[in-house]
Amino acid sequence: MVLVEKDNLESLPTNAPLSDVVVGVLRTLGLGEASEVIFSTDSNPGRVSIVHGTTADVIWCDESGAESTTTSQFATALNLSPVAGDWVSVRDGYVTSVSPRTTELRRPGATPGDVQVLAANIDVVLVVLPIDRELNILMLERLAVMAFDSGARPVVVLTKSDGSHVVEAVVEEASDAVPGVEVMTTSSASGHGIEKLRAILHQGVTAVMLGASGAGKTSLLNALEGSSELTASVSRSGEGRHVTTTRRLYRLSSGGVLLDIPGIRLLDLTIGQQGLDDAFADITELARNCKFSDCAHSGDDGCAVEAAVASGELSPRRLESWRTIRDEMIQQGVSRDQEVSARKKKGRGAKPKPVPSFDDED
Repeated sequence: MVLVEKDNLESLPTNAPLSDVVVGVLRTLGLGEASEVIFSTDSNPGRVSIVHGTTADVIWCDESGAESTTTSQFATALNLSPVAGDWVSVRDGYVTSVSPRTTELRRPGATPGDVQVLAANIDVVLVVLPIDRELNILMLERLAVMAFDSGARPVVVLTKSDGSHVVEAVVEEASDAVPGVEVMTTSSASGHGIEKLRAILHQGVTAVMLGASGAGKTSLLNALEGSSELTASVSRSGEGRHVTTTRRLYRLSSGGVLLDIPGIRLLDLTIGQQGLDDAFADITELARNCKFSDCAHSGDDGCAVEAAVASGELSPRRLESWRTIRDEMIQQGVSRDQEVSARKKKGRGAKPKPVPSFDDED
């Protein structure tokens, strides 16, 4: 569902409800049929593909469905600072409003205690790891935490399956590390698993790929499209969609959208309690039987998790990974609190934003 801001309904233009042709273009940018996106009146609807400081590359269309990609500045008093994947309203070269987000993919910011939002309104996070070498379980677990924390659906994609002789064993290992998460294998060389992945990335789905350099993300993208060029033309109605609009947003031939975000390192991961609980669902379930609700699973009396380790039901490595990530989550919380306290002492306010604000009245 596409909504228009309800402030001052009497001033809405006659064409305020978006036309089918405009909605058709937005569908090619990842707008789902059930999405509730809010656009400002007297502005053009669009989506952010990449942010450059106080400007953003925005793909937008006018009321006739004619599409443009422009670098737009941020108006003052924006409700949110735009990031890749945001649905926004643009007018006269400025981003005038940002629609509320459904999901946020985050990592620690440059300042200790800060959190940086990398991408918004993501439906699927593809955790990409190569299978032609020893599986990096720690990275898999941590990326899964990050994916769960975003609110999106994680899918583990094990690439380079043609270079491994122990595929089934590695799939089992990955499945044990992230219980309940779909694990699939692919090969960009042979095409194995590519159609299955395309089926996930259908119209209305926005995805990102997380993985270390060399995991095969670029090759996977090229295999999905059957081309290394990733360019074609798109009509006003969205038919004959092109695969890439800018260097950061790819319209896939399967109908979905892939946002290219900066590479992720283990140190970049931000950790939230829900993400930790979801990624370690087996430990979360066992913890329900602990004697104390705040059990730290570290020698506490009546700990059901440690009892599961002792009985062989849960691997010691699994619990150790949970402890390591939990400790980092606690430290991140401490850092955030210290940063907030330091800012208050310095009397730092909100960062100023450039250029004029926009009201409904001209």
